[in-house]
Amino acid sequence: MSDDQPRVTGVGGIFFKSENPSEMKAWYEKHLGLKTDQWGTNFEWFQGRDATKKGFTQWSPVSQKTQHFEPSKKDFMINYRVVHLEKLLDKLRQNGVKVVDSIETFEYGKFVHILDNEGNKIELWEPNDVEYDKLVDGRTK
Repeated sequence: MSDDQPRVTGVGGIFFKSENPSEMKAWYEKHLGLKTDQWGTNFEWFQGRDATKKGFTQWSPVSQKTQHFEPSKKDFMINYRVVHLEKLLDKLRQNGVKVVDSIETFEYGKFVHILDNEGNKIELWEPNDVEYDKLVDGRTK
């Protein structure tokens, strides 16, 4: 597959509703060894095509009252890492996929949300792993 083809490259994060996110994070830290912060934790890994480049997957329990997953009524949202977000978004629109918002850009990447065919909200993230690494490193110190 060519590097200029817009596509998903992996899972960027798992976000799920919790009655008490702080207790949930503490349970996972105590029983499964996850080192958590206010957001959850990050799993750091190295990219298959270039083992010198880091990648990250975010794990986050969030308040049961969050509105971030709307308009979906599900208790979870999956974030997918993508390349060429703008091209992918054009392709999705051409295919009638519901785009929930417009692209937001941060130092650590670009984000946009879509709905799948069953109404699950999906977050698409074109990461800047160099900047995200700085953010993660700063949170763990």
